[in-house]
Amino acid sequence: MTLYRIKLGSYIIIGILLIFGLRLWQLQMLDGDKYKRLSEDNRLRILKTPAPRGIIYDRNGIPLVKNIPFFSVSITTDNPKKIDIDSLSALLGLKKQEVEEKLNKKDNSPFVPVKLKQGLSFEEIARIEAGRSDFPGLFVETDVGREYLFGKVGAHIIGYLGKITQSQMKNPQLRHFPPDALIGQWGVEALHDGQLRGIPGERIIEVDALGRELRLIQERPSVKGNDAALSIDINIQKAVEDSFGNKAGALVALKPDSGEILALESLPSFDPNTFSRGIIYDDWKALTDDKKKPMLNRAVQSQYPPGSTFKIITAIAAIEEGIIHPDTKVICTGGINFGKWTFGCWKKGGHGSVDFHKGIVESCDVYFYELGKRLGMDRIYKYADAFGLGRETGIDLIPVKERQGLIPNTEWKREKKKTPWYLGDTFISAIGQGYVTTTPIQMAVMMSTFANGGTIYKPSVIKGTHAPAGVVKLKPETIEMIKDALSGVINESNGTAQGARSSLAVIGGKTGTAQVVGKKKGAVAERFMDHAWFVAFAPVDNPEIALSVFVEHGGSGGATAAPIAKRAIEAYMKSKNGQEAIGKGQRDAEN
Repeated sequence: MTLYRIKLGSYIIIGILLIFGLRLWQLQMLDGDKYKRLSEDNRLRILKTPAPRGIIYDRNGIPLVKNIPFFSVSITTDNPKKIDIDSLSALLGLKKQEVEEKLNKKDNSPFVPVKLKQGLSFEEIARIEAGRSDFPGLFVETDVGREYLFGKVGAHIIGYLGKITQSQMKNPQLRHFPPDALIGQWGVEALHDGQLRGIPGERIIEVDALGRELRLIQERPSVKGNDAALSIDINIQKAVEDSFGNKAGALVALKPDSGEILALESLPSFDPNTFSRGIIYDDWKALTDDKKKPMLNRAVQSQYPPGSTFKIITAIAAIEEGIIHPDTKVICTGGINFGKWTFGCWKKGGHGSVDFHKGIVESCDVYFYELGKRLGMDRIYKYADAFGLGRETGIDLIPVKERQGLIPNTEWKREKKKTPWYLGDTFISAIGQGYVTTTPIQMAVMMSTFANGGTIYKPSVIKGTHAPAGVVKLKPETIEMIKDALSGVINESNGTAQGARSSLAVIGGKTGTAQVVGKKKGAVAERFMDHAWFVAFAPVDNPEIALSVFVEHGGSGGATAAPIAKRAIEAYMKSKNGQEAIGKGQRDAEN
């Protein structure tokens, strides 16, 4: 009996040893490579090292941005259930539900860090480092963020960085990016993201059980992105923002010989630093719900009646078509009667006897009613279309979608309104009212094209030479007559824009006041005030800058918009001559 038990015990022991041996053989021989890889993955960590973005400069070499460290906290774990979520949430200052959702995503990998929080302050980093030993695999990462050195100034053209979106992750060029990567989302930051972004590097490190770095195994350095030189002059941008005060509106300034954008301002604006640090939902909602619409780029996305600035087009058409001569006179008594309607002039007492020069200088509506009557709307449309009004300019800004505005003609009204075109329609269209709408950037392109003698350039935010996009053939006498009159608007005693007169340059321009639809009689609230326009170029004899200014509910173009244009032109002249420089932003920008 005793011998039987000994034999049975021996067989059991041999069987157990055999099972252990087979299991050991399986682990070492069959699954050895697999567990070796897992061991290596558990010991090694691959960290992406961010590439410094290229610096964005203005046309004079002033840096508009600089790179700053952007800190985030991540964790590597193969079993989220082992983590004390309550304690981790308290350490990070996050809601428990938010941490659970990030840790339990279906596409999480035990070997890929899960990013828990971005945009850490130094105080948060210190607190996390102090409590990190309680959470193996928890570590702080450093990425490259942006600081926009001039805040809101030029934000609509410079743009901002933001987290990569789900739709962008589908882009083949971005599919290898981490889900929380910061990329260009607006303006130049988005337009030239590939150039500015650079190439991330990689560090392979050995870590201990607590995730602490033991030694560097291998490193591939990152490559800095390329810099970008913009066409804008930050001195003009700053002067423009200061000049608008609390008013909403837009300004676009161009170089007439290249189409380079010297300034593009839309107000109110927003601070791109809010986005680069990881905008929170409440801040985003505040921006989108703001009735003043700071995220709307009024320079390209808003369309308004251009008012009397459109008289430049009517005047060009009248001279080119030969329907008037410089001494052709019209009597203005304060308005004209047509059937049961009265079309008034802005000057109730009338301008008296008005010739071409006086008609522009004093902006006589009755004079331009007569020009419109002689031309007909289709010939006015011909010249407005030639100057690019009523269609996109093609400005290189994304993701902004341009508005087209509208230049009507007889066929348009027949198709869209199912009614014929009346002479009364021509009267109000000839002075830039009625169906006529344009954008501030279109009016800047129009003014630039006229100032350089008829060459159309597509507006660009990048500094450099640009090829012409088209030509408007104008007679030399047309250009000289209208330039002389536009100079008179500002520099003659009876001109409508004497507020734009400058000692630094002879400016030529045209005021415009666009009526607000539905204005109530006697209403004095700002929302019922007319919109103010002013288009200009300088110096008159050799134009170097052309611009349009629009002030929403600004009232008179001469009183409100013209002084802003003067300030912008003088800022350009001072900047060009080295008389003025903005110190902020000239300090070291991280390369």
